[in-house]
Amino acid sequence: MIEFAPALVPLLVTLPLLGAAIALIAGRHRHTQVVVSVVTLTLVCAIAAVLLFVVDVGDQAIAVSVGGWPIPFGIVLYVDRLAALLVMVSSIVLLAVLLFSVGQGAADGDDETPVSIFHPSYLILAAGIFNAFIAGDLFNLYVGFEILLVASYVLITLGSTESRIRTGVVYIVVSLVSSILFLSAIAMIYGALGTVNMVQIAERMSSLPQETQLVLHLMLLVAFGIKAAVFPLSFWLPDSYPTAPAPVTAVFAGLLTKVGVYAIIRTETQLFLDNDVNQLLLWVALATMIVGVLGAVAQAELKRILSFTLVSHIGYMIFGLAIATPAAIGATIYYMVHHIVVQTTLFLAVGLVERRAGSTSILRVKGLMKAAPVIAVLYFIPAINLGGLPPFSGFIGKFALFDAAAEVGTPLMIVLMVAGIVTSLLTLYALMRAWNLSFWREEDDSAETEARISYLGASQGAALETERRVIPKIMTASTAGMVAVTVALTIFAGPLYDVCTRIGGALLQPMTLVQLEQEREDSSGEPENGVEP
Repeated sequence: MIEFAPALVPLLVTLPLLGAAIALIAGRHRHTQVVVSVVTLTLVCAIAAVLLFVVDVGDQAIAVSVGGWPIPFGIVLYVDRLAALLVMVSSIVLLAVLLFSVGQGAADGDDETPVSIFHPSYLILAAGIFNAFIAGDLFNLYVGFEILLVASYVLITLGSTESRIRTGVVYIVVSLVSSILFLSAIAMIYGALGTVNMVQIAERMSSLPQETQLVLHLMLLVAFGIKAAVFPLSFWLPDSYPTAPAPVTAVFAGLLTKVGVYAIIRTETQLFLDNDVNQLLLWVALATMIVGVLGAVAQAELKRILSFTLVSHIGYMIFGLAIATPAAIGATIYYMVHHIVVQTTLFLAVGLVERRAGSTSILRVKGLMKAAPVIAVLYFIPAINLGGLPPFSGFIGKFALFDAAAEVGTPLMIVLMVAGIVTSLLTLYALMRAWNLSFWREEDDSAETEARISYLGASQGAALETERRVIPKIMTASTAGMVAVTVALTIFAGPLYDVCTRIGGALLQPMTLVQLEQEREDSSGEPENGVEP
């Protein structure tokens, strides 16, 4: 192991927090804030790439006790392949969206993204996301959630319009309910087991009656299910995300729900292996896929279409997790990475459509293929990727999930596979219908087209109009960069999928406290008592 690698782990959280402090102090200097934010996220991305290389090549996770406190009394930061991969992908997404927002801020001033509060809030959001991914105990995971939620409260209400305040209140109330439930579960786990360290919880959980385990298990699942927008706990998302500024919507859609999915993955593979609820999760995955995609088909506003597809595709991840085989877990991680990148890219592309056409309603936007061919391409590529057309990463991830389900071969697995195929086709239909109407349809199309889509006229956002605005080159460039990343997920699918396969195998092998302490000693270079053996 590279000797300096453990020292890099705390920087994943401290660098964004330090950057947020500097950005807040430099509140009246836009250029300084931009430089600080870009440099901070670039450094985090580089650090995460180094850590991923170290833990993958060394085949050993890095455990760091903050302040040198022995396990389990201190805070343990834990970086394995999964945590390092998600931090790296998240930092890439955060950096691209930041550049998009810089262009928007330069063009619009402080109306949409007030520079004095946007950059500090954005970096605090990043710190919360990174902290959640590397948390080694449940309470630190809770702290990570609360950090990112506090920042998201600010970001989702930027501009202070009536619709943003209204949906922001709903988002805040739902998030607080989830947090209270999560904190209550942590208190009950600590009362029952005397620890919040995930490794110790996994070791001691078998000492509890199955009924007690089930109660704790379901409490955590409901808390994380709200954050992940799993049906029927996803009611808040389609109304909350579309009202926020385009950069905020993009980063929320790409990352915030995935933090909830990540927490569910840790819960299912690490804490409750002997108390599985996989049958329940399979039915939840089925409902999430079908209800989400049917909602997307019924929408006439691009952001709402994407918000409902976001919900439906969370179902694929729950599906893979519930299969509970190493191959399925690996496919789930790959699909999770794919969805973070592709969903963010689509929301950025829709942000460009909104600025160019003055609307995101597919009933009102026409003729963008001729007026804005670059935007047409930037929307089309991630759209067919999300729809699962070969050879893109969406197809690869779904095929891997279906292959893992076919190996199990139960009737319910076959039902889920059929539902997954139907969901994919309906996703493609909804996104291509939007592309056809918004880009391919000419301004002078006949009333026949209008009649065919008249059923969408009563859907929310159908009459939405905004002001047409100039599109700075940096906004187009950042979106194009994210499209390139989506293509890279296909080109480098082999190496990435190999890493995800190794993650899947490792997650289903529960770690013991002895192993965690050994990794902490290896990371620090000294045994806990300070004496070399």
